[in-house]
Amino acid sequence: MSSPLDPVQNRLLAELELAEFHRLFPHLELVKLVRKDVLYQAGGKMFYVYFPTSATISIDYVLENGGTSEIASIGNEGMLGISLFMGGLNAHSRAVVQLDGYAFRLSAQRLMDEFYHKGPLLRLLLRYAQARLTMVSQLAVCNSHHTTEQRLCRWLLQTLDRSLSSELPITQEAIGAILGVRREGITEATGRLQMAGVVKWRRGHVNVLSREGLNERVCECYEVVCSATTRLATKLGPEFALGKPPWRERNLLVSRRAVGTDRRKHDSAADDAVEESQLEELHRE
Repeated sequence: MSSPLDPVQNRLLAELELAEFHRLFPHLELVKLVRKDVLYQAGGKMFYVYFPTSATISIDYVLENGGTSEIASIGNEGMLGISLFMGGLNAHSRAVVQLDGYAFRLSAQRLMDEFYHKGPLLRLLLRYAQARLTMVSQLAVCNSHHTTEQRLCRWLLQTLDRSLSSELPITQEAIGAILGVRREGITEATGRLQMAGVVKWRRGHVNVLSREGLNERVCECYEVVCSATTRLATKLGPEFALGKPPWRERNLLVSRRAVGTDRRKHDSAADDAVEESQLEELHRE
């Protein structure tokens, strides 16, 4: 049975070659992410990158009036922090946990060490960055041209793809903030889906009863995003497309490090200053 405590539940980590995975594994730290946790602030330093296994992370733009609009979301298909290896030390937008779950985090310093090694990890992350650009572009098209119901169906399907359950713990108000729609619009759209037997809503939770019903109502943007992810998987190999890394052996990781709890924490101001200095030196090179 799949476990969010297993790093290969993140599809990027699963694709790493065995030597690279073993090199990174002792430095991966399992963290529990709770909804509304802020991982990056706009303009703040990025000291870690995150590889979700069951959590979903939203990258938001915060408006002057306090409102937010989602720019992108990240689940077990990807990584939070790609701007780091594209030349930026600071986050361009806020990153906040959208749905509870787990992720593995890696220090930015360690990621850059691997990136500048110019091995398979560099090519993997660049391909992922290309897929992310497609996702962000399609989201902009979707927000401009499709109905609230279509966009809601897209969000539900994308979230189901990243989830181990068909029940999602989220409120209509939160979904409205994600989609940039007033709550009344979400209430109307969810009401129609519920009357059609596609979903069932109760306070703070939505249970998807019919994925087929969502597929019938969703706009083409969902398929475009899925195709971008599939093309990435195809380039990485058929084993990745099936979610099975070719080197994966049962219980390979069980006897290894117990979720990184004995790792040194980097939360003190002194440690952060050291990492910041090292990162700036790397980018100057």
